[in-house]
This record gives sequence, structure tokens and C-alpha cells, in this order.
Amino acid sequence: MKELSKVYNPKDFEENIYDYWMKNDYFVAEVDKDKKPYSIVMPPPNVTGNLHMGHALNGTIQDILIRAKRMQGYSALWLPGTDHASISTEAKVVAKIRSEGKEKEDLGREKFLDEAWAWTHEYGGNIKKQFRKLGASCDWTRERFTLDETLSKAVGQVFVELYNKGLIYRGSRIINWCPSCKTSISDAEVDHIEHDGEIWYFTYPFEDGKGGIEIATTRPETIPGDLAIAVNPNDDRYKDLIGKKVKIPVMDDRLIPIIADEYVDMEFGSGAVKITPSHDPNDFEVGKRHVLGQLKIMTDDGHLNENAGKYSGMERFAAREKIIEDFKEKGFYIGKKKHHNAVGHCSRCNSVIEPLISKQWFVKMEPLAKPALEAYRNGELNIVPQRFGKIYENWLLNIRDWNISRQLWWGHRLPVWYDQDGNYIVSLEDPNGKEEYNKKTFTQDEDTLDTWFSSALWPFSTLGWPQKTEDLDYFFPTDVLVTGYDIIFFWVIRMVFSSLEQMGQLPFKDVLLNGLVRDELGRKMSKSLGNGIDPLDVIDEYGADALRFTLVTGNTPGNDMRFYIKRVESSRNFANKLWNATRFIMMNLSDDISDSNFLIDELQDQDKWIISKLEKTIKSITEKIDKYEIGLAAADIYDFIWSDFCDWYIEMVKPVLYSEGQKTNTQKVLLFVLENILKLLHPFMPFITEEIWQTLPQRKSALIVADWPKYREEFNFQAEEDAIEYIENAIKNIRNTRSNMNIENSRKANTIIFTKDEKIRDIFERNQGQLINLAYAKSITVTNDESLKNKDQVTIVLDKAEILLPLKDLIDFDKELQRLEKELKDAQSEMKRAQGKLNNKGFVEKAPQKLVDEEKAKIEKYSQIIKKIEENIGQIKNR
Repeated sequence: MKELSKVYNPKDFEENIYDYWMKNDYFVAEVDKDKKPYSIVMPPPNVTGNLHMGHALNGTIQDILIRAKRMQGYSALWLPGTDHASISTEAKVVAKIRSEGKEKEDLGREKFLDEAWAWTHEYGGNIKKQFRKLGASCDWTRERFTLDETLSKAVGQVFVELYNKGLIYRGSRIINWCPSCKTSISDAEVDHIEHDGEIWYFTYPFEDGKGGIEIATTRPETIPGDLAIAVNPNDDRYKDLIGKKVKIPVMDDRLIPIIADEYVDMEFGSGAVKITPSHDPNDFEVGKRHVLGQLKIMTDDGHLNENAGKYSGMERFAAREKIIEDFKEKGFYIGKKKHHNAVGHCSRCNSVIEPLISKQWFVKMEPLAKPALEAYRNGELNIVPQRFGKIYENWLLNIRDWNISRQLWWGHRLPVWYDQDGNYIVSLEDPNGKEEYNKKTFTQDEDTLDTWFSSALWPFSTLGWPQKTEDLDYFFPTDVLVTGYDIIFFWVIRMVFSSLEQMGQLPFKDVLLNGLVRDELGRKMSKSLGNGIDPLDVIDEYGADALRFTLVTGNTPGNDMRFYIKRVESSRNFANKLWNATRFIMMNLSDDISDSNFLIDELQDQDKWIISKLEKTIKSITEKIDKYEIGLAAADIYDFIWSDFCDWYIEMVKPVLYSEGQKTNTQKVLLFVLENILKLLHPFMPFITEEIWQTLPQRKSALIVADWPKYREEFNFQAEEDAIEYIENAIKNIRNTRSNMNIENSRKANTIIFTKDEKIRDIFERNQGQLINLAYAKSITVTNDESLKNKDQVTIVLDKAEILLPLKDLIDFDKELQRLEKELKDAQSEMKRAQGKLNNKGFVEKAPQKLVDEEKAKIEKYSQIIKKIEENIGQIKNR
């Protein structure tokens, strides 16, 4: 039988344990009609990413759920995979090519894709290895990648189906454009960064030259694209101006109309705003309502184009300064003010995003959003915590059409083909040379699809869709999605409406949202702040179990958490306590102990107490895991192991274990509780629990596939539980009293228990041994005789009982008198020193007030101490 080493060192076994699980295929989920399926799909991290604390938290929660369900008899599938991360990976490959003095266009599409695949193969497996270090029990045989052939076919088929249904169209709309990456990007790839900027005020003169209208803008560089000035129709200041025209002074006095639209906020700026339909999403809608047309003035790389007149060719922010300067020269500049706002930046390259009109491919969202909204409102979709449901609803109620095309080469290429006349067809197959197209020559669209388009299909494409596979039939829909609350819009909602559209049902029943892992100061971990903590470094120092337990303890769904290394140390200490407790138990098991089948008739009060507490812990943890209260479940098992089992039960039974009498039943209870502890703790701390499990007598299977403990009502020993907890409370009170009196543990007391309650009397009679063992008692007398009470006793009052500790047993009065007199002398000396300082006129006048106040406080403090010591001395002398 395997033995535990003397010292708990996770480096000695964590890697070996994981290899053992992998070798025996314990993570592989089988399609077993005799078992209930339970499935989770991993939110696919970027293929070239590294494990960060957010991944570690999210992965730990998923692993806890999967491990618990596996032990509960489900065929539990945790399907892993990675995302091709089109814009992120392409940016890294472009940077590599540029370091070699080339641009991607120099290579051409095919050679560039070869470079991208090479990059992916070189760096793509890193995060997978890191998840293994964490202990993730994923079914790696089913690992998926969003650019896998089967997933790519699913993506193409969905595009074609949605197009044929009229849900995908090509059109010109405002999108997020990154001038550096030169592609449209999704809302998820835009970081809105708060900053203190400026707002500029200008005058646009009236057509007749008599006066003008004041406007305010945060983006003067877009002035060449203005097509109107808008005011609120209810604004009395401007009612007479509606319909008039004004000149744009810096654009050769080009005329634009003043229009009325309720979109305008009368309180913002001057109450009159410039309308630039091609460069602002709200202005685009205003322009549509008033048929203003479009005027795009920006190039793909962030320069002004030929429509910007004399500013053509200028970089956008240089153009801003020049336009302001020209307004000043012409006398139409009013001024500027500080303005705090959030500016969109590309999350990949940090460039300021340019909203601009572009011909792109879009998904019509209104028909898809409606069933996704209904599924939540009718209770089919459960979001934990519930407060995020409002965000889900609001986003679907205010949804815009989804721009799905990207000007990138790495990703799923659009299944769209153009002939020489610019006409297009949507087809999964290359139409070139086919009779039905009159043998026209077609060129495939250069664009690729938004990464979120493919990851929206993740819960069913990974299981084989559009093929009708065994996995799809058995494991879909999945049970729960565990992800961060920050991508509820971008990914969760897209999976919901995609699944409802393609599969006719929700992709998962529950959505469990976790918060962010922040640093000790509550700041988001980031490269710019330099406050990131690498999970792999923590694992190397403290072990994966300690990191996992730290991440889930004190954590509640949807709430951010602060990460402290001291908490990791505490988790490691917890593991160490369990390790040492196990070693103690194993060293005190008789050689003939081969199972934990104790005899109920031979159980003592303390045995029934620990078994009863265990059963309630089993029930509580099982229920809390089912309700996704992972942090509370972790707290339950921590308290049971540390306090009930280690600090109390093991201490209670040591006299039995050390005795020469019958102890088999106690040993079996110890083993029984330890076995169940390991099962309950396994999902949270899988490595140490498996390592310990392998050392237990007659272990035939691995802990990872052991049966989850089930609550048994017949083990609910409430009377004995109450009795031992009463004794526990008595012991705590005795210990606290002795501690407050500075009494050494070696001084035992002939303890008297005074009670008139027969039930309490019986509890103390049956558990005298615990008081002698744990409350430093020399002997126990349980009585209702009032005459045994006297003034030379310390009295501890309990419910329906008093504990009487004879002072003569606890205190050597001569020594105590000597100690008190020395303390009195020291206190009087400190008092005299402080009084001397305050009587010194020079100190009081020259010293800082803070020091003077400190000396006054010392006098107050030592006067109280002296008074208390003198009282104690008096009590001893007057005995």
C-alpha cells in the first residue's frame, strides 16, 4: 500500500496524479444510455493565449461541477477547445512578418495563412498545457478548434442558411473601424477608456451672413463630413431656425440645413449638434430619417480622403488641430471646455476606434433577438446571479444589426462569390465552371467572419453539428455555461439565438457568471499596471490545489474578488492540515483494518456527533453545488475538516487510540469520515485528495470515479450532536477563562459541574472523559449540591449549568502575589515616567501635540492597570 510522505509537497505528486488520470481515461465521457448526461463546453480561450487568473477561476468552477457530477454517476463531459482569435492572431503574425521587413500583402493570402498556421502550431498548445497544470479534467479526446474542418463546415452552413432566410445581408452601415488593424471589429473588441478630454465650440454662420448657430463637438476632425445641424423640435431657442441653412466655414462655406430631431439633447453643449451620418452611429440614424445621404471623409488607415477638401491626406488628429486653427483664423472659434468621456480603443492595438460607414455583411438581429428574449422571460434560461438578467434583456431590446465581416485573412472566409460585374452568389461550393452559372468567372470575397460568428455555434458545432452525431444527440443541450459577466452580450446571447435558430432549443439550461479577479487593491489585473499574477507561478510555489481553493473560497457568482497571496498560503496550510491529520490516522490504524464499516451499536457520543455533522455537511455541499454556490460549499468543507474533524474529533478520540482497550470501531469511524471528506473535497482540491485516497486500505478504484456521498437520515444523531456541541461549548469556555487568567495547561483542576437539569447532568456524566482530556480537568464532579459553591471558585455560567473551578487548583497564590506585585511596580514606574514628562514645562511647550497627547493617554492607561492589579492583590490577601 502506498504511504504518504512525511512532508506535504504538491510538486511530488500533482503531475504524476494528472498523468495517472489521463492514462486511465478518467476524463473521457462515454455515450451511455444507462447514465444521465451532464455536459459543459469550455469557453474557448485564444489559441495563442496564456492562462491568466480569469481563466483559472473560470476553469476551476467548471472542473468542480464536472468532477462532482462525474462522482454522482453522470456521464460528465467537459469539452475543451480554443478559438482561432482572428484579429489577435493575425496581429501577432503581421508583427512577426514586419520584424522580417515585409507586409502581409507581400506574401499574399496563401503564404500568409501558412505563416498563421505555423504560428498557431508553435504557440497554440500552451494554454492547454497550463489548464492541465490547474487540474482541468477535460475530455481532451474531444478537443476542438474553431478552424477545425468540421466546425468550419458548420460555420459555412449557418451563413448560407441565414442568408437564404433573408437574415444575412450586405449593406452600408456604421461599424467600429480600427485604422491600425484596418478592419471592422466587434463591440467585444472595443475597450471604452475613460479620460479627461475636451469639447470644442464653433459658430456655423447663416447662409445670409447675418449671425450663426453655435455647435459643440468632441470630434472636430469629422466636420468636413457634416451634412446638417440638428436641434430638438421642442427647443424654443431654435424653433425659428429650422429649415434654414448654415455654412461650414472651413469647407469653402458649403451649405448644410438645420433640421429638427428629438435625438438632440437640449442640455448638452449649446443644444445644437453637427450631424455626420458617415462617422457616427446616432448621426447615421438621424441621416436616414431626414434623407441626408452619406459623405465619408476617412480612409481605412485614419487619414482624411478627397471628400475632406484641403484636409485630404492629413492624419485624423493632425486634421483636428488644423481645422480648429482654421476656425480661429476665420473668427468662428468660440472656445473649449474640459469634457470627461469614454473613448473606444481597439483592444488589440490600442488605437482609437473610428466609427465610419462601410459596406459590410450584417445579420438582421430583430427576428433572432425575439425568441432569445422570450426564452429568458418565460424562465427557460436561468442566469446566475439573476441581476444580470436585466442586462441580457436590455441588450436584446436595444440590439443593432450585427456586422459579421472582417477585413482579415485569418479566419473563416465568407462563402460569397463575385462575378466580373460585381454580382454575387452565396455558396459553400466554388461556382467556377458550373453550368448553372454560365461558366462565369467568380472570385471569393476576401473578408473573413467575425470570430464571434463561429464561437456562437460552439455548444453544438463542437458536438458534430450539422451531422447527427451520437455526441450531439446525447450531450446536447449542455447543462451550464460558466463564463465571465463581461462577455454576456458578445458571446452568451449569440450562442442563445444561434442555438434557438439552428437547433430549435437553448444551448444550455443555466448561465453561471463569474466576476473578475482583481489585485489586493481592487484594481483590474493588467500589463499596463504591472499587477498581474501568473497562475503558473502560484501553482509552482503553492500547488494547484491551494490556488483552486483560494479562487473559490469567499467567491460568489457575478462578484469580483481580490486576490491575496496570504489567502493562497492559508489554503496551502489547510491542505497541510489535512495531510498531517491523514498521516496521524494512518499511523493509528491497526493492521487488520481493511474497511470503514463501523458498528452503530458501539458508537460513542463523539462518534455519533462527527457522523451526524458529516451527513449534514454532505447534504449542504451537494445542495450548494447544485445551486452554484461554490464558495459557500467550499466554506462548508473547510469548516468541517479544520474545526469539527481535526480540531475536535481527532483530539476527542486520541485517548481511545492510545489506550490498550478496544478501538477498532473508533478507527473505522475515523476512516469512514476521512473517506467522505476526501470525496467532498475532491472537486475543489483534486490532487491532494487523490494522493491521499491511494494510501487508504483496500482502495480499488480512483477517487475521481468514486461514488459521491449520499445523505443518510439514519446517521442523523441529533441528540448526540447537541450533547457534544454542549460539551464543546463548555470546553471553549473553560479554555478561554484559563487563558484570560494566564493559567498554564499543566495545572489541572478538580472541576465541579453544578446543574439541576437531568438531561444536562447526563450529558456531562457520559462525556467526563472529554473534559478531562480537553479542558485540563483533574477530576469531574457533577452535582446539584449548592453547598459545594464557595467564593474560592471561578464560576463559568452555561445554559442550565455552572462550571466551578477551585482557585487553589489553578493558582499558586504566593507566586501569583509576587507576579502581581512586580507588575504593579512596573506599571507605577511607567506612570511616574509619563507624569515626569508632563510636569516638564519644556516638553509640554516644545513637543508636538501628538506626543503630549500620547503621554496623557499613557497616564490614563496605567492608572487603570494599577487599579486592576491592586484589586487582584487585595483579593488574594483577603482570602
